Amino acid sequence: MSNHRSASPTKRSGSPKDADHSAVLPAGRAARRGGLERLQQLLGYQFRDPALLDLALTHSSVAYEEQAQQDSREDNEQLEFLGDAVLGLVVTEHLFRVYPEFSEGAWTRLRSQFVSRPHLARVAQAIGLANAVESVIAAVYLDGGMESAVRLVRTWLLDETLEAVVEAARAGEVGDYKSMLQEYSQAHGLGQPHYQLTSETGPDHRKSFVVEVKFLDPAATETTLASAIGTRKKHAEQEAARLALQHLRSSQAAEPSPLAEDLAAEKEVGKKNVSGKRK
Repeated sequence: MSNHRSASPTKRSGSPKDADHSAVLPAGRAARRGGLERLQQLLGYQFRDPALLDLALTHSSVAYEEQAQQDSREDNEQLEFLGDAVLGLVVTEHLFRVYPEFSEGAWTRLRSQFVSRPHLARVAQAIGLANAVESVIAAVYLDGGMESAVRLVRTWLLDETLEAVVEAARAGEVGDYKSMLQEYSQAHGLGQPHYQLTSETGPDHRKSFVVEVKFLDPAATETTLASAIGTRKKHAEQEAARLALQHLRSSQAAEPSPLAEDLAAEKEVGKKNVSGKRK
């Protein structure tokens, strides 16, 4: 762990639209240095080596353009790779320690929410990072160690939305329906779900995909449980899984359990015995 001192982060409030976007770095060396300073204040972390932060914010396209004007520049692609791994580890450990009651499947779905592109894009917009969240996490990790990286991730990514997502998970509403259907089918011995693309229509820029989700039971009998349409194949698969899961849960709720049937039968036999004795 690092003993590097971190400043108190300037925590965002309200929506990303209300956030201070001054961290987006302007052109020019002097202006860029000023932008780096403002960003460090916003992150709550002072770099020993500000060049790491500068590199984390250098997109490959920018580096390519600057090659024609000066010496070859590196870009942030390798930092993004490292930052993605650090982010996944920090989120996974946090969920493991704070929510031990969840299953591995629930942890996986929760983690996917917090490392997803939409969530990272919202964080990038709030801080003004221009989609460089992972590379900045890697830069902080390399400069200050895991402790500093953990503090950054918990402040900016595991924020006030965490409890809302966790509550949704407890209610079974976190949205990787394919994984949820897989877990349900394994728990109830229903066989392996698989997805079949049945049609694809429309022009390239506006396609529609129809997907069916099917089960193959141990007797090799195939059953179609649901069908759904989506603008992407993955979206159609998720919706088909959601509908299949809804159908299975409804069917299970409507059917009396074997224990309930046995109790009802015993009660009926008891009534007949009492009636026979009275006669």
